[in-house]
Amino acid sequence: MQIDYSLYLVTDRSFLRGRKLSEVVEEAILGGVTIVQVREKELSTKQFYNIALEVKEVTDKYKIPLIINDRIDIALAVDADGVHLGQDDMPLKIARKIIGKNKIIGISAGNVAEAKEAEKDGADYIGIGAVFFTGTKKDIDKPIGLEGLKTIVHSVNIPSVAIGGVNKNNSEDVIKTGANGISVISAILNNDDVKKAAKELKTFGVEF
Repeated sequence: MQIDYSLYLVTDRSFLRGRKLSEVVEEAILGGVTIVQVREKELSTKQFYNIALEVKEVTDKYKIPLIINDRIDIALAVDADGVHLGQDDMPLKIARKIIGKNKIIGISAGNVAEAKEAEKDGADYIGIGAVFFTGTKKDIDKPIGLEGLKTIVHSVNIPSVAIGGVNKNNSEDVIKTGANGISVISAILNNDDVKKAAKELKTFGVEF
């Protein structure tokens, strides 16, 4: 499966301001989002399942890959295209046995060692970061910066997505490091016009 990682949206309902998540995701896709990850840390399994199912209707409509954050059970239950795992989540090799060889598995990597291990264990892509300081992830110690990003990108041969504080003002510099795409939350969702925000990220001097 050939995946376009260029504009990777991660959901966060705290930015919805009363809007419906599935409708916001649709607008973001119309603006140029190429892959969507549903990320829910505080919902019950049933609530997460229902939200993932709603979003999947939209991603299926536009033939956009749907990734579920952390929860392999939810990914399988809604037949998502894959799952994204952090360093403290289930080991990749075990996840692969459960989810199967035809699903996408992404791994978060904050240094070269983590990136290389993810590649060795069969990750389909890595999410590298946090590149810059960001308000949406509270657990980062120090951003890796553009040089750190570039080093990790060039240490592996699988696709990479830059995460953490990426926005239209720095996205061009991020892509110049060799990353295959940018992963954003607030840069799209924290806007009244998410379609326009996505379109600006897609076209703001960035050659994907």
